Amino acid sequence: MISILLATYNWPQALKLCLESLSTQTDTNFEIIIADDGSGTETKDLIEEIRAGSSIAITHLWQEDQGFRKTRILNQAISAARGTYLVFLDGDCIVQPDFIAQHRLLSQAGHLVTGSRVLLSENLTEQLLLWPHWNFKRFTQHLLSYRLSGGINKYWPLKIKLGNGSWRDYKKFVWRRIKGCNMACWKSDAVAIGGFDESMTGWGHEDADFVFRLQNAGVIRRSGSWSTEVLHLHHRIHDQSNAAENARRVREKILAKAL
Repeated sequence: MISILLATYNWPQALKLCLESLSTQTDTNFEIIIADDGSGTETKDLIEEIRAGSSIAITHLWQEDQGFRKTRILNQAISAARGTYLVFLDGDCIVQPDFIAQHRLLSQAGHLVTGSRVLLSENLTEQLLLWPHWNFKRFTQHLLSYRLSGGINKYWPLKIKLGNGSWRDYKKFVWRRIKGCNMACWKSDAVAIGGFDESMTGWGHEDADFVFRLQNAGVIRRSGSWSTEVLHLHHRIHDQSNAAENARRVREKILAKAL
């Protein structure tokens, strides 16, 4: 079974679309574990309402809001996961109906997957948040016009899916295209490296650190582009005051390996 580890913080309107998109999956052999970094009661009420009518198991893990501590709540989610394969997703992302199926297709022992995203404009995001329910067919009917108007920054990866193959594998660690909102690995591999580094607080590069340590442990990184794209809703920029320090710490680990 696959476990979706879904990180969220105080944006229930976006989380609703995300969970509704997960409810339309062609592959239903998965569970959802919501890793909540201190959201308020509106998020809790939404999750309880959706869980009551869901055929997919949903677990809500919550920790007190003490600033950006995504690494800590994700480690709790890793421990709670019943699946052998973990797919990391953010609550401000909407998935395609074959999202689980495509991640399962790319899963292979000794590998991790870093997926891709399609960025949505502020205007299109506002439109989608007004929809009563998520509807992928309705969205794709206007895909070309969204692209031409700047509503989305990619078109063809949502129209064409490429299969698996060694051409997807990275030969070494690179920072590019590591997105914590869409990546996957085996639970055993995540546990073997001790999960996320909880000393990395504040927004930025905890995902790169996680991927680097997995690769350093011998896990091969595989690209999920042209296969697993998520729709990333537009939002204001996070507080990035810790980003430079987090990046420095990752570079320090990379340098230590090279010596």
